[in-house]
Amino acid sequence: MRSVTLYGKPGCHLCEEGRAVLAAARARRDFALEEVDVSLEPRLARRYGERVPVVAIDGEDALELRFEAEEVIRALDRVGA
Repeated sequence: MRSVTLYGKPGCHLCEEGRAVLAAARARRDFALEEVDVSLEPRLARRYGERVPVVAIDGEDALELRFEAEEVIRALDRVGA
């Protein structure tokens, strides 16, 4: 099963949108989803900063900021293939 991580932070409207997009993609593809609050870890805050939300698939950053369910599905098919 593919592993998807959503890096975000509280109060981020794009992160909320990203969460909804991932839910739509999950209705079409099976993947494990983990959410990480980058504001809780300085290293992640430096790495992702204002780029959130960032979607990583199997540990590889694949999408950031605004994305649609179709882009998530294409990334799932592409990353690690």
